[in-house]
Amino acid sequence: MALFTNEVLQELENSAWAVTIRQSAWLYPALEVVHLVGMVLLAGAAFLFDLRLLGFGRELPVKALANHLLSWSRRGLLLVVPSGGLLFITDAQALAFAPTFWLKMTLLVLAGLNALVFHQYTFASAATWNTNITAPRAAKATAAFSVVLWLGIIICGRWLAY
Repeated sequence: MALFTNEVLQELENSAWAVTIRQSAWLYPALEVVHLVGMVLLAGAAFLFDLRLLGFGRELPVKALANHLLSWSRRGLLLVVPSGGLLFITDAQALAFAPTFWLKMTLLVLAGLNALVFHQYTFASAATWNTNITAPRAAKATAAFSVVLWLGIIICGRWLAY
């Protein structure tokens, strides 16, 4: 199921970066904190936006809320990707064959595709349901799917720690 060969995974684990992280008393925990802060920004902002789409806070303009909250999601992504990559290389062989890791990656891809579909199609009509109007069913469905995906991603991330 792994995308890499055992040799490549072993090389990742033996890289100077991975060895340094594993040997440091504080580097791995610091990366975990960076990863968690990134997840809070990424998933938290997305979750709050999803709640608006699901009908909470209809007095808040959808477009302004998207500009504000989703910019924080993008910042969170800038923390999550590199910290996640560095965490991965410290235990690449085990993670590459862990079903929970691949479930998390699959859910991340689905969350990205869900956001892409929303922004390419549904959000284009947001001006007609921007304030004090219920979002269309497509927006609500995308938001509900997003909430489920992000909860799954968070759960998988926690399972990987054990």
